Amino acid sequence: MKVTYLGHAALSIEVGEVHLIVDPFISPNELAKDIDINALQADFILITHAHQDHIVDVEAIAKNTGATIISNYEIVTHYGAKGIEGHPMNHGGSWQFDFGKVTYTNAIHTSSFPDGSYGGQPGGFILETEEGNLYIAGDTALTFDMKLIPMQCNIDLAILPIGDNFTMGVESAIHASDFVECNNIMGYHYDTFGYIVIDHEDAIKAFEKAGKNLILLGIGEDLTF
Repeated sequence: MKVTYLGHAALSIEVGEVHLIVDPFISPNELAKDIDINALQADFILITHAHQDHIVDVEAIAKNTGATIISNYEIVTHYGAKGIEGHPMNHGGSWQFDFGKVTYTNAIHTSSFPDGSYGGQPGGFILETEEGNLYIAGDTALTFDMKLIPMQCNIDLAILPIGDNFTMGVESAIHASDFVECNNIMGYHYDTFGYIVIDHEDAIKAFEKAGKNLILLGIGEDLTF
Protein backbone atom coordinates (compact mmCIF):
# COMPACT_ATOMS: atom_id res chain seq x y z
CA MET A 1 0.00 0.00 0.00
CA LYS A 2 1.34 3.43 -0.93
CA VAL A 3 0.18 6.60 0.83
CA THR A 4 0.97 10.00 -0.71
CA TYR A 5 0.48 13.18 1.30
CA LEU A 6 -1.35 15.87 -0.68
CA GLY A 7 -1.32 18.48 2.08
CA HIS A 8 -3.57 19.28 5.04
CA ALA A 9 -5.76 16.14 5.42
CA ALA A 10 -5.68 15.11 1.76
CA LEU A 11 -4.21 11.74 0.84
CA SER A 12 -3.76 9.55 -2.19
CA ILE A 13 -3.71 5.83 -1.41
CA GLU A 14 -2.85 3.03 -3.80
CA VAL A 15 -4.03 -0.47 -2.91
CA GLY A 16 -2.89 -2.71 -5.72
CA GLU A 17 -4.38 -1.19 -8.87
CA VAL A 18 -7.05 0.78 -7.00
CA HIS A 19 -6.60 4.50 -6.31
CA LEU A 20 -8.25 6.24 -3.36
CA ILE A 21 -8.33 9.95 -2.59
CA VAL A 22 -9.13 11.11 0.95
CA ASP A 23 -10.52 14.56 1.87
CA PRO A 24 -9.23 16.54 -1.13
CA PHE A 25 -8.45 20.11 -0.09
CA ILE A 26 -5.72 20.90 -2.58
CA SER A 27 -6.41 23.70 -5.07
CA PRO A 28 -6.91 26.47 -2.45
CA ASN A 29 -3.95 25.28 -0.35
CA GLU A 30 -0.91 27.40 -1.18
CA LEU A 31 1.32 24.76 0.41
CA ALA A 32 0.04 22.21 -2.14
CA LYS A 33 0.41 24.45 -5.21
CA ASP A 34 2.58 21.86 -6.98
CA ILE A 35 -0.20 19.22 -6.86
CA ASP A 36 -2.31 19.15 -10.04
CA ILE A 37 -5.76 17.83 -9.16
CA ASN A 38 -6.40 17.08 -12.83
CA ALA A 39 -3.52 14.58 -12.80
CA LEU A 40 -4.83 12.64 -9.81
CA GLN A 41 -6.19 9.13 -10.29
CA ALA A 42 -9.20 8.09 -8.23
CA ASP A 43 -11.51 5.10 -8.20
CA PHE A 44 -12.96 6.14 -4.84
CA ILE A 45 -13.02 9.37 -2.82
CA LEU A 46 -13.28 8.91 0.95
CA ILE A 47 -14.71 11.89 2.83
CA THR A 48 -14.52 12.04 6.63
CA HIS A 49 -16.82 15.07 7.02
CA ALA A 50 -18.26 18.03 5.14
CA HIS A 51 -16.06 20.95 6.15
CA GLN A 52 -14.66 22.97 3.26
CA ASP A 53 -11.06 22.07 4.06
CA HIS A 54 -11.91 18.43 3.32
CA ILE A 55 -14.24 18.59 0.32
CA VAL A 56 -13.34 21.58 -1.85
CA ASP A 57 -11.95 19.48 -4.73
CA VAL A 58 -14.35 16.55 -4.46
CA GLU A 59 -16.58 17.51 -7.39
CA ALA A 60 -13.73 18.30 -9.75
CA ILE A 61 -11.90 15.05 -9.03
CA ALA A 62 -15.07 12.93 -9.12
CA LYS A 63 -16.18 14.39 -12.44
CA ASN A 64 -12.69 14.06 -13.90
CA THR A 65 -12.18 10.44 -12.82
CA GLY A 66 -15.67 8.98 -12.38
CA ALA A 67 -14.76 8.08 -8.80
CA THR A 68 -17.32 6.79 -6.33
CA ILE A 69 -17.65 8.67 -3.04
CA ILE A 70 -17.51 6.74 0.23
CA SER A 71 -18.81 8.72 3.20
CA ASN A 72 -21.72 9.13 5.56
CA TYR A 73 -25.26 9.05 4.24
CA GLU A 74 -25.73 12.81 4.24
CA ILE A 75 -22.55 13.55 2.30
CA VAL A 76 -23.24 10.82 -0.25
CA THR A 77 -26.78 12.13 -0.69
CA HIS A 78 -25.46 15.67 -1.17
CA TYR A 79 -23.17 14.62 -4.00
CA GLY A 80 -25.71 12.18 -5.40
CA ALA A 81 -27.94 15.17 -6.11
CA LYS A 82 -25.08 16.49 -8.24
CA GLY A 83 -24.94 13.26 -10.24
CA ILE A 84 -21.93 11.78 -8.46
CA GLU A 85 -22.13 8.11 -7.49
CA GLY A 86 -21.62 7.22 -3.86
CA HIS A 87 -21.63 4.47 -1.28
CA PRO A 88 -23.26 5.62 2.00
CA MET A 89 -22.03 4.40 5.38
CA ASN A 90 -22.51 5.18 9.06
CA HIS A 91 -20.59 4.68 12.28
CA GLY A 92 -19.56 1.12 13.02
CA GLY A 93 -20.64 -0.13 9.62
CA SER A 94 -18.30 -2.03 7.30
CA TRP A 95 -18.38 -2.92 3.62
CA GLN A 96 -16.21 -5.23 1.57
CA PHE A 97 -15.01 -3.40 -1.52
CA ASP A 98 -12.82 -4.95 -4.19
CA PHE A 99 -9.72 -3.36 -2.64
CA GLY A 100 -10.55 -4.34 0.95
CA LYS A 101 -12.87 -3.87 3.89
CA VAL A 102 -13.80 -0.32 4.92
CA THR A 103 -15.21 0.56 8.34
CA TYR A 104 -16.59 4.00 9.19
CA THR A 105 -15.40 4.92 12.68
CA ASN A 106 -16.46 7.46 15.27
CA ALA A 107 -14.84 10.88 15.36
CA ILE A 108 -15.50 13.78 17.71
CA HIS A 109 -15.77 16.94 15.64
CA THR A 110 -18.45 18.87 13.72
CA SER A 111 -19.61 18.54 10.12
CA SER A 112 -21.36 21.07 7.93
CA PHE A 113 -21.09 22.10 4.29
CA PRO A 114 -19.69 25.54 3.44
CA ASP A 115 -23.22 26.91 3.10
CA GLY A 116 -23.99 25.82 6.66
CA SER A 117 -26.19 22.87 5.72
CA TYR A 118 -25.97 19.62 7.68
CA GLY A 119 -23.10 17.33 6.73
CA GLY A 120 -23.98 14.33 8.86
CA GLN A 121 -21.78 13.11 11.68
CA PRO A 122 -17.99 13.16 11.20
CA GLY A 123 -16.03 9.95 11.07
CA GLY A 124 -12.82 8.19 10.18
CA PHE A 125 -11.97 5.05 8.24
CA ILE A 126 -10.30 1.72 8.84
CA LEU A 127 -9.01 0.06 5.67
CA GLU A 128 -8.28 -3.66 5.95
CA THR A 129 -6.53 -4.89 2.81
CA GLU A 130 -4.23 -7.67 1.71
CA GLU A 131 -1.42 -5.09 1.66
CA GLY A 132 -1.95 -3.84 5.21
CA ASN A 133 -4.37 -2.19 7.61
CA LEU A 134 -4.69 1.58 7.80
CA TYR A 135 -6.56 3.82 10.24
CA ILE A 136 -7.44 7.31 9.03
CA ALA A 137 -8.76 9.16 12.06
CA GLY A 138 -10.25 12.19 10.32
CA ASP A 139 -10.68 15.38 12.30
CA THR A 140 -11.20 14.23 15.85
CA ALA A 141 -10.50 14.73 19.51
CA LEU A 142 -8.96 11.95 21.53
CA THR A 143 -11.70 9.45 22.35
CA PHE A 144 -11.90 6.15 24.18
CA ASP A 145 -13.72 4.79 21.11
CA MET A 146 -10.27 4.36 19.58
CA LYS A 147 -9.65 1.55 22.06
CA LEU A 148 -12.21 -0.53 20.15
CA ILE A 149 -10.15 -0.49 16.96
CA PRO A 150 -7.48 -3.06 17.94
CA MET A 151 -10.31 -5.38 19.01
CA GLN A 152 -11.28 -5.46 15.33
CA CYS A 153 -7.90 -5.60 13.61
CA ASN A 154 -4.20 -4.86 13.94
CA ILE A 155 -3.32 -1.44 12.56
CA ASP A 156 -0.07 -1.15 10.57
CA LEU A 157 -0.20 2.62 10.13
CA ALA A 158 -2.37 5.20 11.92
CA ILE A 159 -2.89 8.58 10.26
CA LEU A 160 -3.70 11.05 13.02
CA PRO A 161 -4.34 14.80 13.14
CA ILE A 162 -1.65 16.59 15.16
CA GLY A 163 -2.25 20.30 14.51
CA ASP A 164 -4.24 20.96 17.70
CA ASN A 165 -6.89 23.71 18.09
CA PHE A 166 -9.45 22.11 15.74
CA THR A 167 -8.36 18.49 16.42
CA MET A 168 -6.00 16.53 18.62
CA GLY A 169 -2.55 17.92 19.17
CA VAL A 170 0.68 15.99 19.52
CA GLU A 171 0.17 14.90 23.14
CA SER A 172 -3.33 13.59 22.49
CA ALA A 173 -2.19 11.88 19.29
CA ILE A 174 0.43 9.99 21.30
CA HIS A 175 -2.34 8.75 23.59
CA ALA A 176 -4.42 7.88 20.50
CA SER A 177 -1.57 5.76 19.16
CA ASP A 178 -1.61 3.87 22.46
CA PHE A 179 -5.36 3.38 22.18
CA VAL A 180 -5.15 1.96 18.64
CA GLU A 181 -1.99 -0.02 19.57
CA CYS A 182 0.05 1.29 16.67
CA ASN A 183 3.54 2.78 16.99
CA ASN A 184 3.83 3.91 13.37
CA ILE A 185 2.04 7.22 13.01
CA MET A 186 1.68 9.52 10.02
CA GLY A 187 0.75 13.03 11.09
CA TYR A 188 -1.65 15.20 9.14
CA HIS A 189 -3.93 18.23 9.52
CA TYR A 190 -1.13 20.62 10.50
CA ASP A 191 0.66 23.74 9.17
CA THR A 192 -2.06 24.75 6.68
CA PHE A 193 -3.40 27.65 8.75
CA GLY A 194 -1.91 29.76 11.52
CA TYR A 195 -3.97 27.99 14.16
CA ILE A 196 -2.42 24.60 13.37
CA VAL A 197 1.25 25.35 12.67
CA ILE A 198 3.47 22.96 14.63
CA ASP A 199 7.15 22.56 15.43
CA HIS A 200 8.09 19.45 13.45
CA GLU A 201 11.22 18.66 15.42
CA ASP A 202 9.45 18.92 18.77
CA ALA A 203 6.60 16.71 17.53
CA ILE A 204 8.96 14.00 16.31
CA LYS A 205 10.92 14.10 19.58
CA ALA A 206 7.72 13.80 21.62
CA PHE A 207 6.73 10.65 19.74
CA GLU A 208 10.26 9.24 20.01
CA LYS A 209 10.19 9.80 23.77
CA ALA A 210 7.01 7.71 23.86
CA GLY A 211 8.72 4.95 21.86
CA LYS A 212 6.86 5.74 18.64
CA ASN A 213 7.70 6.73 15.08
CA LEU A 214 6.07 9.92 13.77
CA ILE A 215 6.23 10.34 10.00
CA LEU A 216 5.81 13.86 8.64
CA LEU A 217 5.82 13.68 4.85
CA GLY A 218 6.43 16.64 2.63
CA ILE A 219 3.55 17.44 0.30
CA GLY A 220 3.82 15.10 -2.67
CA GLU A 221 5.98 12.63 -0.77
CA ASP A 222 4.86 9.06 -0.15
CA LEU A 223 5.48 6.04 1.99
CA THR A 224 4.92 2.37 1.27
CA PHE A 225 4.12 -0.28 3.86
